[in-house]
This record gives sequence, C-alpha cells and structure tokens, in this order.
Amino acid sequence: MKVLPVGERALLVEVSSGEAAQALHAELLRRRAAGSLSVGEIVPAARTVLLDGLEDPGRLAELLPGWEIPPLDARAEATVEIPVRYDGPDLADVAAHWGVGPGEVPEIHAAAEFRVAFCGFAPGFGYLTGLPARYDVPRRATPRTAVPAGSVALAGPYTGVYPRSSPGGWQLIGTTEAMLWDHARVPAALLAPGARVRFVPERCS
Repeated sequence: MKVLPVGERALLVEVSSGEAAQALHAELLRRRAAGSLSVGEIVPAARTVLLDGLEDPGRLAELLPGWEIPPLDARAEATVEIPVRYDGPDLADVAAHWGVGPGEVPEIHAAAEFRVAFCGFAPGFGYLTGLPARYDVPRRATPRTAVPAGSVALAGPYTGVYPRSSPGGWQLIGTTEAMLWDHARVPAALLAPGARVRFVPERCS
C-alpha cells in the first residue's frame, strides 16, 4: 500500500490489485458508516482509492498502512439483477477468443457473480469484475462510432453496460433494457462501487 497526499485534504491510496482496491473501498465505507472515519468522498478506481474531505489527512496516512483489511464478503450486499439478451454483434468473436461455441458465451457470462469495481467513462457506467482471467478479451481493433444504449460489453477483465449511446471499442455480447442512469431515480445510478451484479438471460425474440 502506498499513500500519497493530494492537495490539503485528500489522499490517494495505491494498492496492488483490483481486488485489494475493492476490499479497501468496502472497509473505508464500513468505517465511515460506523463513525470511526470522517471523510467526504471515497472514490475507487482500478487499483487506487481516493479519499477527499479529510480533517487530518497526515494522521490517516500514517495509520492506513497498519490497517487490517478483511477480504470482501460476497454475502454482504443484495444483488442487482440485470436482464440481458445475448444478441450482441461480437458474440461469435468473443466465443472464438474463448475457444467455445457462441451458445456457451451466455452460459459462462450469466454464471458469474460480478462486483462493481469502480465507475467512470459516463454517468451510470460501472466497471464490473467477476469473470476468471482466462475470459479476458481485447478491445476491438476499430472502435465503433456509436454503441447503442443498453449494450452489454466486455473489454480486458471488465464487463460494462453502456448507459447511453456513445463511441466505444468494447466487445458487444448483448443488450438490456435496464436503466443504468435515471435522473428521476434516487440514486440516479443503478450501479454503485461495491455492488454485486448478476446478468439474467432473456430469450431473444
């Protein structure tokens, strides 16, 4: 763990892996909820966690490396279920990369339990981890100029759902009608860092 000062009231904590960042994020949230940590914002990323709005960042920087960070408890939160039709245009390419038949991609993907590692790129977009490393896939050599909203996609170790139409180079394996970002909803984002997610297959019409 490496703790770096950011401005006058923030710290950036660098850790060794995505799993370590998720576990640290969960522990920070737990301590804030318990009242033992006073912090404004806790923002996870791939291998870092940013803490902003600290009263005494220097003191926390001294204490953090000595914390015992428990592993993530997969049973701790409810699971967000996202219905998906596995009808994406890159399904066959993903199957070939995995060395399986196209019909096996939905089975493999839907069998995994995902967790939102962090959010970014667009409001409501979560970077989900959960597939074994052997199912990592490269981005497309040529990105699309417009990916439809609701596209379920893969890139590297991550699964994501496009909350709105935008350019993108991820491999598209399905679509969902779930609303990832809704201004009228509280909270507006369906997915938040740390949330557990499962994809539920729907029959393609």
